[in-house]
Amino acid sequence: MTGDSSTAHSSTSRSKSPIKVPEELECALTGKALLNSPHFNKGSAFTVEEREAFQLNGLLPTAIHTLDQQTKRAYEQYQSYEHPIAKNQFLQSLRDQNGVLFYRLILDHLKEMFSIIYTPTEGDAIEQYSHLFRRPEGCFLDVEHIDAVDEVVGQCAHPDDIDYIVVTDGEEILGIGDQGVGAIGISTAKLALMTLCAGIHPNRTLGVVLDCGTDNEELLNDDLYLGLRQNRVRGEKYDAFVEAFIKAVKKHYPKAFLHFEDFGLTNARRLLEIYRPQLPCFNDDIQGTGAVTLAAILSAIWVSKVELKDIRMLVYGAGSAGTGIADQVCDAMAEIGEVDREAAKKHIWLVDKPGILTSSLLDSLTNGQKPYARPNEEFSDIEHTSLAQIIRKVKPHILIGTSTHKGAFTENVVKEMSKHVDRAIIFPLSNPTKLVEGQPEDIYKWSSGKALIATGSPFKPVEFEGNKYIVAECNNAMIYPGVGLGCVLSRANTLSDAMLIAAVHALATEAPALNDPNQGLLSDVKDVRNLSMKVACAVIRKAVEDKVATVSGIPESQEELEVWVEEQMWDPVYRPLKKVDPGSASRDAKVGSKSSKGLRRTDILGLGFGEETNI
Repeated sequence: MTGDSSTAHSSTSRSKSPIKVPEELECALTGKALLNSPHFNKGSAFTVEEREAFQLNGLLPTAIHTLDQQTKRAYEQYQSYEHPIAKNQFLQSLRDQNGVLFYRLILDHLKEMFSIIYTPTEGDAIEQYSHLFRRPEGCFLDVEHIDAVDEVVGQCAHPDDIDYIVVTDGEEILGIGDQGVGAIGISTAKLALMTLCAGIHPNRTLGVVLDCGTDNEELLNDDLYLGLRQNRVRGEKYDAFVEAFIKAVKKHYPKAFLHFEDFGLTNARRLLEIYRPQLPCFNDDIQGTGAVTLAAILSAIWVSKVELKDIRMLVYGAGSAGTGIADQVCDAMAEIGEVDREAAKKHIWLVDKPGILTSSLLDSLTNGQKPYARPNEEFSDIEHTSLAQIIRKVKPHILIGTSTHKGAFTENVVKEMSKHVDRAIIFPLSNPTKLVEGQPEDIYKWSSGKALIATGSPFKPVEFEGNKYIVAECNNAMIYPGVGLGCVLSRANTLSDAMLIAAVHALATEAPALNDPNQGLLSDVKDVRNLSMKVACAVIRKAVEDKVATVSGIPESQEELEVWVEEQMWDPVYRPLKKVDPGSASRDAKVGSKSSKGLRRTDILGLGFGEETNI
């Protein structure tokens, strides 16, 4: 999936492509400056001609190695580290030295390294951010300097240079809660996955943290903590800060797609509802979690021979993820199942800390929870906090866990689910793994091997009574990269519910369980690159159909559309360097990546893209 194809067909579609993957890179750097640029650096892979042209002779060992050889060596080094956090830090160091090698190594071992670069290990790295800190990466904005937001965001890159932005305020990170400024790690991790899974060019992305303070006492009492040492700002000042950021994005990067990540329960849905009509944006915790879970549900109900219009679903844990799943299932029942939307809501029950959510709790419920509150009298005869009793009353086909309540899906709960349906659909989705509601091995045993399972973290296959069951990982990375790629390539001016449903359908139709019910309800993560291409095509088609795509000349046939998408997906391969004169060189040729355009490193907002090591 490179941009180096020379066929007539590719060159024709390339001329209509909004994103060009360069066949060669202009470079004005030489010597050690070149070797210190992760964008241009090839290490031992520089050719004889490049070593001569860029004054590298004597700065490198004599042998010239291929990218394959470098990847083999890097993998040996990776394997020498025992602990996951050490592996994570090795990869981060490699990323700072050689971007192509970093992405190539992980792509070659994606299934093995996925949990290292993302959950659960990235969560550990974020918790220790201030102690592991070596050099800044991303854009750091703080709530005490709202007036400077526009200037700083504008200095991150030029208007045409950014396709995808991930922003977080750090309040609810990966099931580990408020991580303050360390949350920049989730923004950069999500962007790495965008590149790995969907081929978004790594230099056309921007990770942002909105430092609003923190309510994490451990961080506030840590003398090495790098963020604002104050309690989290809320209310009008918080809203003004977010608004300033959004205005800056719209002004400086009007073509970019904005991805909200790990905002707190009180803000996630509220901000999405405010800004969704204003610019193309997406909340991964609400829409991404909901979409990938819906894809697994569609696969599961196909296996269990239940009609979408007839399902009953119980969601245990009604935060952003839980209500996002409820919304996606409700949308699907309306779009695909042809069920009235209000009627569809009555097929869904939510359970949270107070127990089953009923009308008597309306004043304390979030906007995302209120549509699913049940009449009080419906549950007057049971204990509202007993999951087993609720299941006995509701008789759901589907039980979703997004509670971070470890072990909540007990033997009693699983057996109660299995009493009422032939193939209970049970998804313990909480992550990290230590917070999961139930172990797949136990669920298979307690359901006599009949449960259909997906989890939020990776689990090994389970063997039970002579059968081997593949546990699907219901990971957002199976869908959000494809959704983002589709929106970027079509330059869609919004992400509609119908576009998300199209993405879900594209993902669900690739599920191995459709051919063998013991296989995964979702495809394996090793296939995510191809899946992202297919999801992107579905999103683009719907964007064109609904007239929200702003790019002209998008191919009509599926075959040509797939080629068009693939040729715009960046691959980690070395491209020839073309030497250019520094005096007339472009900014990219001088820097090789997003630059601060002259911003002082002492700037109070701390923007940094790692041009130099800072310890």
